[in-house]
This record gives sequence, structure tokens and C-alpha cells, in this order.
Amino acid sequence: MKKTSKNNNVNRKGKEIKQKNLVGGIRTNPRGFGFVRIEGMEEDVFIPAEKINRALNNDTVSIRIVKKDKRGYEGEVLEVLARSRKSFVGVIENSPSGLYVMPDDKKMSVPFFVPAASISPEQRKKAQDKYKALVEMTVWRPGAGMPEARLSRVLGPQGDHNTEMQSIVLESGFETSFPTTVEEEAGLIKAKSGNILEEELKNRRDFRNTWTCTIDPVDAKDFDDAISFRELSEGEITDAKIQGKRPEKLYEIGVHIADVSFFVREGTELDKEAFKRGCSIYMVDRTVPMLPEILSNDLCSLNPGAEKMAFSAVFIMDKSANVYKRWFGRTVIHSTKRFTYETAEETIKNASAEFHPTLHLLNEMAKKMRAEKMRKGAIEFEQDEIKFKLDEAGRPIGVYKKERLDSHKLVEEYMLLANKEVAKFIWDRAKAQGINAKGIYRIHDIPDKTRIADLSEFVRSLGHTLHLNEEGDISPAELNRLLSAVENKPEANVIRIAVIRSMQKAIYSTKNIGHFGLGFTYYTHFTSPIRRYPDLIVHRILDTFLSGKKMAESVLLGLERVAAQSTEREISAAEAERSSIKYKQIEYMSDKIGNAYDGTISGVTEWGFYVEEKETRCEGMIRIKDLSDSEGEFFIFDKKSMSLVGEKSKKRLRLGDTVRFTVMGANLEKKTLEYALVK
Repeated sequence: MKKTSKNNNVNRKGKEIKQKNLVGGIRTNPRGFGFVRIEGMEEDVFIPAEKINRALNNDTVSIRIVKKDKRGYEGEVLEVLARSRKSFVGVIENSPSGLYVMPDDKKMSVPFFVPAASISPEQRKKAQDKYKALVEMTVWRPGAGMPEARLSRVLGPQGDHNTEMQSIVLESGFETSFPTTVEEEAGLIKAKSGNILEEELKNRRDFRNTWTCTIDPVDAKDFDDAISFRELSEGEITDAKIQGKRPEKLYEIGVHIADVSFFVREGTELDKEAFKRGCSIYMVDRTVPMLPEILSNDLCSLNPGAEKMAFSAVFIMDKSANVYKRWFGRTVIHSTKRFTYETAEETIKNASAEFHPTLHLLNEMAKKMRAEKMRKGAIEFEQDEIKFKLDEAGRPIGVYKKERLDSHKLVEEYMLLANKEVAKFIWDRAKAQGINAKGIYRIHDIPDKTRIADLSEFVRSLGHTLHLNEEGDISPAELNRLLSAVENKPEANVIRIAVIRSMQKAIYSTKNIGHFGLGFTYYTHFTSPIRRYPDLIVHRILDTFLSGKKMAESVLLGLERVAAQSTEREISAAEAERSSIKYKQIEYMSDKIGNAYDGTISGVTEWGFYVEEKETRCEGMIRIKDLSDSEGEFFIFDKKSMSLVGEKSKKRLRLGDTVRFTVMGANLEKKTLEYALVK
């Protein structure tokens, strides 16, 4: 009886699900079908192509379940509730009636139609076949085979370097230029900036006579941060004690950040545009800035040899990196020296170099902060960064891995120190005001247990172990032990990627839950307001608390929106950056057809496996059908061990295995590389 009752309950529940209209986001496939994820349902709902009802990838839709069988739920789209986007990039195909534009987004199965009547004579001259264009969707009428669109602009010939880089930026939802109103507002600020510094001196702490430097990439144009250093005199060392011991020497170390919030005021056109963009984008050959260059490269930038306004976090520390005092506030600085990461590294290592004692001591203190951070649970997530050498036409003539130097880590540790201390200050002040500790925090949740269980099984298949506690959770120390154990082994990069994929994503939030990956209880982004909008908001919040004011209700309500928008924009920017790297990797390999390389299996699926070339990280696919031989060998996908196994030979191709491969094809249009095993 109980069994029958249970089945009746399931049946009733199934009927209720079928009868209800459900809302979720749809993910579409180039073949026209899609899947909708409904909150609270374990399985995604399959939508056949004939029932997708004009929904496009990532749209929010209302659906109805039409049936459930052993394969899962099947449904139909009743209505598109919200379009995820309106602008698309695609390739033009001319016709007498107008233009067909096939989207770059391969998840789109239909082209856009631009009616001839809506195209200006000037646009018609530019809109050639195989040129790329940005279009804006206008309408998709019921029964129509494709949506209609308006031609926004023609970008240039498909395959051209500038065209493709522009396409990636626009396809990610960013703009490559600023509206006229924003540029004009920036110009007006510049025109009025003549006497600002002199007027501001009385309101700011003066660091102009303190040794200060910037350390940035060799091609940097905007300087978000600077570090100052001063050894305190004996008379300045007063009540500093750690565990009852008085330090022999103390140092004042300032982390000075561009005072963007002074120039970009709330509610202005600049502020609205910065919020819309959320962050800067760093492509393989260019930066798409969050702020106009008048601000990002000039007024706000902490350029060397110039007096600049900053928002600073200043720490009194000893040589063991213990912090005795903290001070936050607005300052004026004068950068003494502009280092690149490479020249800073040389100065750290060369005892006879100018400024060696200062940089060497800062580096030793940074190493101690790093060691303490690791001891308290931070996870070591260092990954190779790929850089390109481009010719005048933008074609890649070299690909190399960027070396991570001590100078990189030095800057990172002082920025982390400032970020976590500002976060703690904001938390304490907000709590004291009784506003539920509101702020903009950078949070990183503990890993999902299911993902960690999958990770444990995966590393076991590669001959390694991962120890979980009784609740199925993992400690940062255990993850560090694993990463250390596989270092310098062929599978190291694959395991590192698998660990990263098992983690939750770091996001912005008004609710502080700490940062699992860094092992910090409090963390925010304070150090890059030129290129990240949340940092600008954190500066405004910090200024409010430092001035003794209470956070306005309107500001508190807006923080949720800022956190959500900034997270979404960050994800889109990262996708654009990855796409530009992928495009150049494929372009680099396009004239190397037939060449053989060593690589590591970086992904395994039922249709084949991916291989990553060891030096350039160029990833391509070897299809399962190409693995069969004259004796009829066939490979089967073993999901449990993430491997392909030969039916006859029992040969196993596993994630992390080293293989020799040949480049068979490079398709820039489809953005794919095809490899073949060297037999």
C-alpha cells in the first residue's frame, strides 16, 4: 500500500508539473533545440526545435512540460519573457530583398534578416558579402522563420584582425567607443582640473616627499596603484608591540590607489557608463577601458613624475610583515620611480641596483605575508598566462607563457593586504551603524560537495588521492597538498584546471561570507577603480564611513544591483578575453598544418578528446572516429575514469596523458583546431 501511495504522489506531482507554467533560462543548440533549467528541478527540460517558439540562447522563457519518459522531461516554450540581448555580430550575405546576417554565436541556429528598405545608401556600400556587421534585433513575428534586425554598423572584412577583435568585444555586450556625452563630460573635468590639486592639499595627507613607485606591465598606460615606503625614526616607534616584544624597526608602507571617485561622481554620465561596462577588457592586442582615456590614462592615473591624488591604505609594519597600525584616507603622492615587472625583478635580485634595499625588503615582507596566507588556508592557483607576439597586421608570429616573477607576487600581496583591511573596516563600520554589514564584498563560497566528490574520483583515476572529511567537504590545505604533489608532472595542469572547475565562482555580493580560495574572512576590491566599477563603489562607501556619515537608504538599495551587474559584466569580459586568445591560437596554428607537437589530453567526451599543446596551450580536438584503425578498433567513452578505451586493445587515453599529435586543420570561422594522433 505504501508503495502504491508513493507512486500516486509521484504521479500527482508529475501532473502538477505538467499543468504549471514554469520559468527559466534557455540554452540553445546550433541544431535548433534547447534546454531550460528550472529552479528546484534536478533535470533540465528538453525543448525540441519545433517547440522553441522563437526563443534565443539565454532568453528567459515560460514553458510547459508536455511529457516525461526515461530520457527526462520534454517541454515547449509558451512565451519569451525577456531577451538576454538585442545586439548581435554576424557575417553578411547580400540578397535583393536585404541582408542576411549569420550570428557569430554558434548557439544561434537562425540568421537575422535586415530589410533593404531599412538600409541607408552609405551602409549598402559598406555591407559586402563576408563582411561582419553589428545588428540590433527589432522583431520576430509569429510564424516567421527568422527575426528581423536593424543594421547598426559594418565592422569590416571577416578574418581581418581589427574586425575580429571588435567583433569579440561587441558580441560580449561591450562597446568599443564611448558616447559623445561621456567623452564631453570627461573633457570638461579635464578643463576644470587646473587648480584642483592645490585646493585639495588642505584636505589630504601629503606623501609627496615619501619614496613611491609603481610596478606594472611594460606596455601599461593606466596606473591604478602605487606603493610607498618609509623607515620610521626611533621617535616615531611608540606603542608598537607584538606578544609583548618591541620591534627594532618599523616601516610605513602605503598602498596608494587612483582617486577615481573624486572625478567620477555618482549620477553623472561617466558614472552611468562605468556602471554599464562594469570593468575594462584586456584583449590580446588592446585594452577596452571602463573610463575614457582622459581619465584612465591621465587625470586618475598615478603617472610617474607627477603629483597625483590618491585614496590610500597606509600600514605600520615590521620586517616580519606584522601590521601594527592602519590608516585610510585621501592623499597626494608623487611617484618617484616607474618600474616594469621585469625591471623591478632585476632590482630585487641585484644588490648593487638603485633602490635594491627598498624593493628587496618589500619583497621579503611580501613573501612572509604570502607564507602566512598559505598557512591560514589560501589555495595556490597559479596558472600559465599566454601572451602573443603580433606582426604589424596583427597576426601572431609567436606564442609564449608569461613568467610569473617575484615582482608580480610582491604587488599582489600588498594589494591583497589593502583589500582585506578595507573590507574589515567597512564591515565593522556598517555593523556599528546597524545596517546589516552592507558593502560590496568579493566572496568565494565553499566548494559544492558533489563537485568535490567528482574531483576526488577524477584524481583517483590519475593515480592520486584527495582526502575528504566525514561530511564530504574539502579543506584548502588538502587541495594545496594535491597541487603540490602533482607539480612538475604531466597531469599537473589538467588537475589544476579540474580543481579550479570544482570551485565556486568568486562573485560580488552585499553579504560577506568570506573568501574560501584566499582564506580571508573579509575581502573586497579596493585597488583597481580605473578598471573595475565595484572598486569605485568601495571608495565611495569608505569615504562615507571615514567622514562619519551614515549610508543613505538609496545607496544601500542600489548595492545589490551593483554587485549583480558587476559580476555579470566580469564574466562577459573574461569570455571576451578568452575568445581573443583562442582566436589568435587558432590563427597561429593555421600555417602549421602537418606539424607534429607534444601535448596533454585536456578534455575527454563521448565524441573525442581535446589536446593542449605543451608550450603554447593551443587546444584542438581529436575525434573518436579518427581513432579507429584498419583492424576495426573502436574506442568507447568511460565517464567514470574520464578516458577513451579501445574495445579490442583495451588501450586507454586518459585526461592528463601526454600524446604526440599532428595539426590537421584550423578553422577561424568555426573557431576550432583539428588534431590527429601520431601513430
